[in-house]
Amino acid sequence: MILNKLHIFLSYFIYVKKFNPKEYYDVVIIGAGISGLTSSALFRRTGLSCCVIEKNATPGGSIQGFNRLSFRFDSAIHWINNCGPKGLVTRIFKIIGQDYPKSKEQKRIRRFVSDDFDYLITHEPDKIKEQWITEFPHEKKGIVRFFRDAKRIAKSFESHTYLSRTMDSMNLFETMIYGLKMLKFAIPFIPHIRFDGDEKVKKGLNRYFKDPKLLSVFSSEPDILSCLIPISWAYSNDFQTPPQGGSQTFAEWLSFVTEHLGGDILYKSSVRKVLIEKNTAVGVTVDHQGKMHTIKSKYVVAACDVETLFEKMLPTTAIPTKTKENLKGAKLYASAFTVALGLDCPAEHLGFGEEIIYLADTKISRNELGEGDPHKSGIHVLASSVRDKTLALPNQGTLTLFIPGWINSNSCWQCEKDENGNYIRGEKYNQLKKEYADIIIDRVQEKVAPQLREHILHCDIATPITHLRYTGNKDGTMMGQRPGKENMKAKVATYTTPIKNLLRSGHWADLGGGIPIAIKSAINTTLMILKKEKKAVFKLLANYMDGKTEIDSIERSPLLIPYDNSWKQKPTPAQKIMAKKK
Repeated sequence: MILNKLHIFLSYFIYVKKFNPKEYYDVVIIGAGISGLTSSALFRRTGLSCCVIEKNATPGGSIQGFNRLSFRFDSAIHWINNCGPKGLVTRIFKIIGQDYPKSKEQKRIRRFVSDDFDYLITHEPDKIKEQWITEFPHEKKGIVRFFRDAKRIAKSFESHTYLSRTMDSMNLFETMIYGLKMLKFAIPFIPHIRFDGDEKVKKGLNRYFKDPKLLSVFSSEPDILSCLIPISWAYSNDFQTPPQGGSQTFAEWLSFVTEHLGGDILYKSSVRKVLIEKNTAVGVTVDHQGKMHTIKSKYVVAACDVETLFEKMLPTTAIPTKTKENLKGAKLYASAFTVALGLDCPAEHLGFGEEIIYLADTKISRNELGEGDPHKSGIHVLASSVRDKTLALPNQGTLTLFIPGWINSNSCWQCEKDENGNYIRGEKYNQLKKEYADIIIDRVQEKVAPQLREHILHCDIATPITHLRYTGNKDGTMMGQRPGKENMKAKVATYTTPIKNLLRSGHWADLGGGIPIAIKSAINTTLMILKKEKKAVFKLLANYMDGKTEIDSIERSPLLIPYDNSWKQKPTPAQKIMAKKK
């Protein structure tokens, strides 16, 4: 508890500067997660003034990470896609600067562990294909077809980098061309879309193979595409590890560029109202340490929880009732119950590699594996310090264990609510956290690392309540709204709102989760505003995003504010200790 308070105290002084916003900005951005920060850096590069408003004392939202003792823990990122040399994230970061944090290809990707098997998927997926053919020769034809379909999806993904623009920034002709390209992109996916839910997943897998042991490898996946797509990413070499120092370095870099180029980031500040005049957003009212401030702007980009935006920041009648109802019923990604362990030995010494381990009892149902019961749920195990040696001292390591989490479990984790609806965490909450953590640690020790408990130096526990506190996302969801028929039909993900000049961003503007979706939304809101405000700059960036020009056209352009690539990465706690010893 003392360490937690010290971390918050130090974070406050590291990031919080004097609260001194200008009276007017071209754009106000709500939320300093990776989407909001990417937007702010892009806006500054394109010459639009901007201000980011963040309720926490540190930037990053879901990716902000945290330090404990000599350890750094990555709070959300388990693997990354689209961060390779040709990936969407890399293309967008290159618009901002060339000193962006670099990710490395992950070669050992995922290990499936149960009582019946221990399988490893790598960046060479044909190896597991051949292993399965050898082990299940009677299923050879189906296995070959399964990997063939995954490879077809992989080829389709290769074209997706240039299909990231929203139609909101396109003219009629571009929209027609985009529609044709998207149809071509979607063809490999179409045969599999209908197989979602427990019985349909079984039916979908039975098209390939019927051996119970082979089927049980995919016992937790919610739809057939979730079985195929990770294999597709492996074929595309599109699994990356977070950059050195953890995923929070993305936020550190983006916030540096924003402020270096004259943008403002206001920490410990909460937007209470989006100001509306004649159905047009004209600024925000901000609460900073109990004092209210008005900040005017031409545009407001809400890179924050969309229900909070609609229900608390806007007038009651601003958003149609049906839209609000659809959002309340949207299917969300789960939150998580997470145990972060600091070890007194390298994680490799306990048998862990760079891959994420999925530990599951394949004899129980798909629903039970995903419902968040610590005795039954599948457990993901990640040794980040194996991938990144800066996260711990040379003779130490980190380990993260997590299961799906739901905010309504255990009577909201044994929390009461105050008059404002905030959760009050007391002794019952802390005891429940410890009980969950003990069960999960014991399961991992029994099946994967028999000496685990002997090597634990530090234990930090997070629940969906924790994720709600730090991200503001509904129910503490890690990645917003899931792709799928129901959410698409309900149109829960859009960039525009009924309020002119008020745009949505982040995971609430696009279906899907992870770094690529968040950053994709940032470039799109930027393009939508530039199309109105700076047509020449809009055309330059749109052509680049469509693959019609390369990065040198951006770097040579006099239309952008120059950036000197002067970011210096902050050392991790382990690096600071090692530097003092030299």
